[in-house]
Amino acid sequence: MEQILAAIQAGASGDELAAIPIPESYRAAFVQRDETEMFEGVESSEKDPTKSIHVDHVPTPALAPDEVYIAVMASSINFNTVWTSIFEPLPTFGFLDRLARESEIAQRHSQPFHVIGSDASGVVLRVGEAVRNWKPGDRVTVHCNHVDDQDHSAHNDSMLASNQRIWGFETNYGGLADLSVVKANQLMPKPTHLSWEEAAVNALCNSTSYRMLVGENGANMKQGDSVLVWGATGGIGGYAIQYVLNGGGTPIGVVSSPERAKLLNDMGCEAVIDRRAEGYRFWSDEHTQDESEWRRFGKKIRSLTGEDPDIVFEHPGRSTMGASVFAVKRGGTVVTCAATSGYMVEFDNRHFWMKLKKLISSHFANYEESWAANKLIDQGRIHPIMSDVYSLDQVGEATLAMHRNQAEGKLGVLCLAPGEGMGVDDPEKRDRIGEDKITRFRNM
Repeated sequence: MEQILAAIQAGASGDELAAIPIPESYRAAFVQRDETEMFEGVESSEKDPTKSIHVDHVPTPALAPDEVYIAVMASSINFNTVWTSIFEPLPTFGFLDRLARESEIAQRHSQPFHVIGSDASGVVLRVGEAVRNWKPGDRVTVHCNHVDDQDHSAHNDSMLASNQRIWGFETNYGGLADLSVVKANQLMPKPTHLSWEEAAVNALCNSTSYRMLVGENGANMKQGDSVLVWGATGGIGGYAIQYVLNGGGTPIGVVSSPERAKLLNDMGCEAVIDRRAEGYRFWSDEHTQDESEWRRFGKKIRSLTGEDPDIVFEHPGRSTMGASVFAVKRGGTVVTCAATSGYMVEFDNRHFWMKLKKLISSHFANYEESWAANKLIDQGRIHPIMSDVYSLDQVGEATLAMHRNQAEGKLGVLCLAPGEGMGVDDPEKRDRIGEDKITRFRNM
């Protein structure tokens, strides 16, 4: 990998990169099959990813005809990194074993280790014999929708495919490594004005937010819509705020500190609710929600925008779903993904059915949606929300920070890239777009 890095830094051609041997092993962050019970009896909040995530060499897998090897310059931490590292809601090795049963080449994924990570930016090193649109030397970002295009169910919306998976979570050989194996239909052009780490943090969360709000598979947001966004400076919320602003809507951002509220104001979001300052208690006890708190929340929203929200961008799950369904306007839409506060949600169906509200589920994005979201990044209309950068050796510490809600936006991870700020292909474009917009989350 050192020879490959030196060649990339020297501006080697694709042919020159293709002539360098692929190493038999490479450095990666992974969890181990024989440690899946290490946190048994420990509360979720007390589980420590620094104990379960290892960084060491793993053997390089063979390449399938529809795959490429990429030199991973940078990656990022996502919430599925947390889930994998604390083995909740269940260990991911079951996913790998199910994938391994699909074909002979898929057996590579069932290993004593699971290389994690669902984001990456890097350089193509080799392409399988069936790959047509990519070649060695291409500078790329990677989206995490892993799907077999031989399955008929993948050809309307690939997120509905029976064998759809999230790369680096439900597959092995993810992006938190110096090398990775990805399907060719996961590749997208690297935005030319961004560094490796800035380009690496976007694909999963940015694409997720795009599908939830913009695409026809989600809320199908229109100009003028008011959109309530929970966790509005977090991994997907920070992109959601930008999509509402970019699409001519009015965002209402919900955050938990004055510092986060100021960051939203700096982004152009004027309507902000500091839920901690307001002291909302949507649950009066473990089993009972408090409708009076829903009403107080709805009144606060109307005091800021003059109306109930057309759309609620929902992802905390159990702690907020009752309030979200109540607060959205008559005929409005709650669009939901994930459930970081718990997946067993409750809401009052009377307020839902009698006011003709809609609840839409969403999960990541298909290739077309991911490509469109990446294009908006490349055009400088949507910006990275990276707040900090770690080394590959610090993946455990970065995952712990996300687990404990100690980080804003996205956390970048340098893999092969030896330092920050490298990989910008078009500095003039970067100047036109504006350093302050690109690095806003770094400067908060």
